Amino acid sequence: MSVFLYCFREREMILDVFEYISGVRMMTSYICPGGLQAELPPGFDAKVREFTSIFPDRLQEYHDLLTNNQLWLERTKNVGFLSVEDAIAYGATGPVLRGSGVVWDIRKAFPYSGYEKFDFDIPVGTNGDVYDRYLVRMLEMEQSLNIVNQALEGMPTGAYRVNDPKIAPPPKWQITGSMEALIHHFKLFTEGYRPPKGDVFVRTESPKGELGFYIVSDGSANPYRMHVRGASFANLQVLPRMIEGSFLSDVVAAIGSIDIVLGEVDR
Repeated sequence: MSVFLYCFREREMILDVFEYISGVRMMTSYICPGGLQAELPPGFDAKVREFTSIFPDRLQEYHDLLTNNQLWLERTKNVGFLSVEDAIAYGATGPVLRGSGVVWDIRKAFPYSGYEKFDFDIPVGTNGDVYDRYLVRMLEMEQSLNIVNQALEGMPTGAYRVNDPKIAPPPKWQITGSMEALIHHFKLFTEGYRPPKGDVFVRTESPKGELGFYIVSDGSANPYRMHVRGASFANLQVLPRMIEGSFLSDVVAAIGSIDIVLGEVDR
């Protein structure tokens, strides 16, 4: 079985969890203003623990296949070098930045969504090459597993959504018996939200790097201005620096180590 097929085993299990709680495998929109789209379904914990129990062994399989593989080392070591100075100057983030040895993670620097409650490390590289960017991602999967386990153990009780019909739609059972609830539901889905005038910038640590949203409100239901800071768009700019003086075949390895999403790059 190839490494490519190996990876799909765990990916499918994760997508199954997404589908189980939201009905959608990708682009779930499960987190919404005011909380969650719906209550966690019965058996959610068991389904997640099924994955977390087998993943350490599966991750070790990938280490056995690649981490000390001589062919892998020859094609990734000292290939696509990116210095600390260049990584910072070009605005690289995520594994590309950390692969060059910079200890920077939005979840630590500016905690959000309760990340300040979790104990996890920030893996970094030492050489800033393709191999280091690969290894950082491998180690980050171990840290992600650790975070998931901590979240399961500390899962809070209580309502999954705020009880404010101006922010979150009323429950379906209320809509059928209350005209006021029906009006709130109608206004939310036809007029949307009307935030006060001002601007806000929010950033999160996505798998590719820093994902930021800048929104300007003029008091209406539509943003006066909005800009998305995609990680891939910034990270891809370092490619010319990575491949200076390299072989043409190294370009493929360098691009793969950046791990771009073309939807973020096509501007």
